[in-house]
Order: sequence, then C-alpha cells, then structure tokens
Amino acid sequence: MRPLIRFFDEISIDDVPLVGGKNASLGEMVKALVPQGVEVPFGFATTAFAYRLYLDQDDLEGRIRRALSGLDISDVCDLHARGDRIRREFLVTDLPASLTEEIVLAYRALSARYGEEQCAVAVRSSATAEDLPASSFAGQQETFLNVRGEVGLLDACQRCFASLFTDRAIAYREQMGFDHLSIALSIGVQKMVRSDLGASGVMFTIDPETGFRDVVLISAGWGLGENVVKGTITPDEICIFKPTLMTGFRPIVQRRLGSKERKLVYSTQDQGGGTRNIPTSADERSRFSITDDDALRLARWGLIIEQHYGDPDGEPRPMDIEWAKDGESGALFILQARPETVQSRRERSRVEIYHLGEHGEPLVKGRAIGSKVGKGEAKLVSGADQMSSFQEGQVLVAEMTDPDWVPIMKRAAAIVTERGGRTCHAAIVGRELGVPVVVGAKAARQRIANGAPVTVSCAEGEEGAVYPGLLEVRVEHLRLSEVPASKTRIMMNLADPERAFELSFLPNDGVGLARMEFIVSNAIRIHPMALLRYPALSDPQAVRRIEELTAGYEDKGEYFVDRLSQGIGKIAAAFYPKEVILRLSDFKTNEYARLIGGKEFEPPEENPMLGFRGASRYTHSRYRQGFALECAAVRRVREVMGLTNLKLMVPFCRTVEEGRRVIDTLAEEGLKQGEAGLEIYVMCEIPSNVVVASKFAEIFDGFSIGSNDLTQLILGVDRDSEIVAPLFDERNEAVKSMIRQVIFEAHVAGRKIGICGQAPSDYPEFAEFLVDCGIDSLSLNPDVVVATRKRIAGYEGEGKSILVSAGGELMS
Repeated sequence: MRPLIRFFDEISIDDVPLVGGKNASLGEMVKALVPQGVEVPFGFATTAFAYRLYLDQDDLEGRIRRALSGLDISDVCDLHARGDRIRREFLVTDLPASLTEEIVLAYRALSARYGEEQCAVAVRSSATAEDLPASSFAGQQETFLNVRGEVGLLDACQRCFASLFTDRAIAYREQMGFDHLSIALSIGVQKMVRSDLGASGVMFTIDPETGFRDVVLISAGWGLGENVVKGTITPDEICIFKPTLMTGFRPIVQRRLGSKERKLVYSTQDQGGGTRNIPTSADERSRFSITDDDALRLARWGLIIEQHYGDPDGEPRPMDIEWAKDGESGALFILQARPETVQSRRERSRVEIYHLGEHGEPLVKGRAIGSKVGKGEAKLVSGADQMSSFQEGQVLVAEMTDPDWVPIMKRAAAIVTERGGRTCHAAIVGRELGVPVVVGAKAARQRIANGAPVTVSCAEGEEGAVYPGLLEVRVEHLRLSEVPASKTRIMMNLADPERAFELSFLPNDGVGLARMEFIVSNAIRIHPMALLRYPALSDPQAVRRIEELTAGYEDKGEYFVDRLSQGIGKIAAAFYPKEVILRLSDFKTNEYARLIGGKEFEPPEENPMLGFRGASRYTHSRYRQGFALECAAVRRVREVMGLTNLKLMVPFCRTVEEGRRVIDTLAEEGLKQGEAGLEIYVMCEIPSNVVVASKFAEIFDGFSIGSNDLTQLILGVDRDSEIVAPLFDERNEAVKSMIRQVIFEAHVAGRKIGICGQAPSDYPEFAEFLVDCGIDSLSLNPDVVVATRKRIAGYEGEGKSILVSAGGELMS
C-alpha cells in the first residue's frame, strides 16, 4: 500500500520525493543526529501520496488546472485572484476519510509519546521540490503554530495543503519552470517547543552577508520564531568562529543586542488558540534572549549538522537552521535545517566593488545587506493593495516585507525596511536577488518622500544609508584568478571589523595593521579611564551617556573589554590563521579628549602629534589602568577565542628603554612575549627607531614602517598644517635613505620588517622602491591590494628587483 503517514524516525534525506525537503531533513536529523546529541522535537509527516489522494477528491486537480489556465504572473492582481480562487477550492473540499483517520491516529500517538492528551503542534508545509540546493525561496508555504486538538489539526492541514498555491509559490514555480501539479505537498506535524516562554530564531553556518564560511551566525528573539524569520523585529545577533569552537575555546567574535520590539506567544483556548504578538518588556529589550552557553551549544550543533549534510569528500554544506529554546525546561531544540542557497553558490573568482562618487546627508540609516548601490524613485508601500502600482526600477520602502511581496521585490532597484535584521525576509530575498537592502531604517516612510529620487548605499560598511537624489556610482570589476602571487608579502591595513569578512576574500597575506582606534571611537565611544572612574565624573552629561551606552554592564570596564575584544576578534577571525598585527592604541590627547568623558583625563597640549601618545601612555599613571583594559581585550581574543594569530605592535616608541618598559607591562597583564606564539612588533616612525634599529631589534620581534610619521619627523613637516603640507612627500631622498637603512639593519638582526604607511598605497613607484630594498611585506589599503599585488609580482618576475645595503651598494 502507498503510505499516507510516516513518523520522522521512518524517513530520511532520501525521501524528498515522498515527504519534501523539510520533512525529509527532519527525519534525517531524528535518525542520524539525535544520537549525536542534537535535540529535535518528534513528529510525523503526510506523504506525497496523501496529497495526490486529496487532489482526486471531487476533481480538485481539474479545478486547479482550470484556474491556472492563461496565467500571467506579471499581472499582480490577476495572480492574486487566481491564487485566491485555488485556495478556496481546497478549503471547500473535504479531506479523504482514510487520510483523516490516519492523521488523527498519528496525532494521538504523538500526544501519548509526550504524555499529553492533546499536545500542541506546529503544522508546517514541505513541498517535494522545496529546499533543494538549486531551488529555494524563503517561506513559500504557510506554517500554523500552537495547533491543539484533532479538529484544529485537520483544519490546519487543509489550510497547509492550500498554501501550496500562495501567490508567491505560484509565481516562483512559473519562473523556475516547474509544473504546478507535478509538485506535491507534505505536511509536517511536530511537537511544539514552549519557546513562547523562551526564545527562538535562525542560525546560518555561513555568514549570510559575505559568504565567509568560518562563522556561525545566530539571530535570536523572545517567543516563537516567526518574528525573527519574517523580520518583524530586530533580533539579537551572535557570531561564532568555527575553527576554534570545537577545540575548547569560546570564540564569540560579535554580539549585537537587538531591540526585539515584540514576541509571538500562544493564544489561550478562550482566544481561539493559535498565536498572538505582544510587546516585550523593557527588561527583555535590554538583554540578550539567549546566553553565551546557549549560543555556543547551538553553534556546535550547527557544525554537526553541516558536516552531516556535507559532500562525499567531507566538505561541510552551509545550512540555514531554525531553533528554539523551551522556556519551561531551558532545553534547546533544532526545528528545521535546509541547505543555504545564496552565499554558498556565490561566484568568488570575480569581485564587484561599488564606489559612491559623492555623498550627502543621509535621509535614514540602517543595516546594510549586500555591498551594492541602487537608485531610483522611492515607492512607499504599506500593503498588498498597493503592489500592483509598483514599477520596475523603483526603490521599495516599507515597514517590512513578507513572502507575498516577492513579485515586486524582484522589480526593485533597492529595498528599504523599517524593521528587521540580517536574517529577516527582506535580507534573505535581497541577497538571493542581488538587490541592495537596508533593514532597520527607522522612520523611513516618514523621512523618504513618495516619488522622490534616492540612492540606497550598502557599500560603506555595515551601515546602510539612503541619500537624496541619484548619486554618481562607479563599479570596479576584479578578476581574482588573474592576480598572481608575489614573493613580497602583500598584507592589508584594516580598521573596520564589519568589512573584515568580505575583505578576507581579496588575495592577501594577512593584516599588517589593524587599527584599534577605529573600534574604540566607533564601537565603544567612551574614554577607558572615564569608564573606570564612573560615576565619579564631574560632567553629568558624560555620566548619562555612559549609563545609556553601557546599559546591562554592571562592570563598566567590562563594556570596554567586551566591545574591543569583539572588534579585534572579528578581524583576527576573518584572516585566521594568517598573521593579524594589532597596533595598540595611538590616539593623540586631543583625539582621546573627544571620547565621552575624555576631557577629564587628557592634558592640553600645544602639539599633540609629538606629545602624550603611543608607548609613553601605556606605563604612565594617567593611562596605565586604561591600558590594562586594552590588554584584557587582547588576552580574551587570544586565550578565550583561541585566535593566536593575533600579534601586537607598539606605536610611537621613542627609546629602547621605553620599549622595554612596555614589554614588561604587557607581561604583567598576561601578554608575555613568546608565549603561545605572541610576537610584539614596533612601529618604525621616529628617526630614533632607524638610528638605533639594531638595539630595538634586540627587544622586538619585528618592525613596521609608519611612513606618515617617519616622513613628518625626518622632514620636520607638520602634516596637519595646510601651509607646509605640500612639502610632505615620502619619496624625498632623505626619507628613502632612512627606510633603506632600517630595512638593512632589520635583516642583519634577523628581524622581519614591513611597511603599513600610506605611501605604497598612493605611489606604485614607491612600492617598487621598497621591493628593491628587500622589504618583507607591504600592508596596503584594501582598495589597492589587488592592483599592487599584480604590479609587484610583475616587477619581481621581470627581475628588476634588487637588494641594496644601507649605504645604497648593490648586494649579491
């Protein structure tokens, strides 16, 4: 007999034709992964035979065919009318008696398994062509939650069958070339997890934004998971680094608190069952919906799942996973798992880099999805009744999107939503369509006028912006396969952690300069000493701002360590196991004073460029405690996250004695040179670093030439002065002579030496000069990495590179 029902432990991934991708995956996990410790709620599935039996009832199939005859999906109104007619045909057609009986018997068995008379279940659809690696779209069919009782279950099943013909599903099948009636629908009936009392969300085992494969991204919110999946809230986000996760470390490289404006909970029987959305409390909005331990456990499960679904060669398959946490027991569960189908298939041999030719004051800002720029006339849409007027090339502006909106999203030049995070519906569909999307752009429909020309930019880091007018856009096309290797290491200067994953795909040998100051000024914004002396500050406004920014942190110093370690950790993770050299803080006093609370701790200086900066701060009583926070953040990255590819660099170190004091101070803070491969470099940016380079080489592991400050101090030019700025030129012979000398001295001492200044990024001929001198590495701005690498490889290949001594003589 052809089976109408199968329990999850009776099916596997080979049963996609029988129960669809979603249910086949659930069966596979119950049979293969539950024994490995992955928790999956039990349930059962109707089969494709059950669906075919239903279509035979009262010529339902013939009625569907007639309703689809002459379909034109470009006519949104016609599409909606036909879809509505077909769904009504399902709802007026009774389920076959044999199918009804088997669903009821299976439901009773499931309830008995959990010791309940009538357990609450989730009723989910699983199309037989759904969730395949070559064809996937977010949320084509319906899901019904908190379904309880036999009558309620049968009604939900009937509606679930009808949802095979949602407008979005009909349009998708037409575009993919699927015959509507060659696809069957299986229904999954799964025991509900009481996440209405806990939390739930989505987990990707790949960065869904960039395709970086070495992280797990978890999105989480209070209550049932539909709000996270559909993007009706801005969820918490937790990013975990895979390579060190399974070796005992706790590599949470980023935590982002979401606003989590509402939560989906059970409705009572008096309210008709089902679910309802309620506002979250201030306490729920102010804290993370899952713990770090929860996140790490989910991530470990994610690695088990992607490995199990991997290819025959053992390569893991990136997965899109739904999970839930039971608020009564605290237990975690995996609800669904399907292959990720956007970034895992992205072509990586070519890179497109978008550049805005001009900037204005943005109308709104939000979270950037993708890295492109789109522009066109803004079209504000609040509901399905307005979709028919949406024109090709317009910019869609809405509170949020849902799967019914896919037909107009495909016409959009860009998409802007007021709600949602990186795993919401608009973000997922935008990535699949290759359309720039800005989510979480609050008040977008108030600040963007309907019909106004706008430019939507996702090319400026993690923050997306909507600018007035149609701005100039330039697109740079790079073929990475055409970039040859070079003997000279080509590294990267990097400040923004949010760009690290994407930039890691450029051909590189690591990061030669990671700037701590960017993380402090953008992610922390508070002077470290102000955090340590809070609340005993004289400025009440600074106290209030600190309270606002550090809400949830009882230890204000922990706020600094936590934020800084995440920023550093994300950069180190992006390039792991390649070397990432972190320059310790090098703010000048006037720059430190601009941080919140900073004025109380920074002395006024006539020339901050030559004052209390760099190495001199780390051991001084004015900043020693603040430096301890920097060290604690570095230790967390190396020891807790396991990112021992992180190395340190000491800036503006005037004397050898000062260098020794800094190294001793680092050791006091648990960062002992040589332990776990810790190397400590020194910036070569003061003439004394060159003159006594051999002495500096005795205490440091290597040098990195800072050509900006070195040029300034050799030529006696204040590079901040407009009057003498034209005299500033790294190509001056005096500067080149000093650089030639220090490269020679470093190699004589057996130390590595590179450059992280601006000059080789600005002047190709200067990069060739450095190669002639035998420099070990060039650390460049990301936008010139590819071009410089090609030029240097060609230069080396032509045999033009020579090695010169400090005095300029040719050497063999």
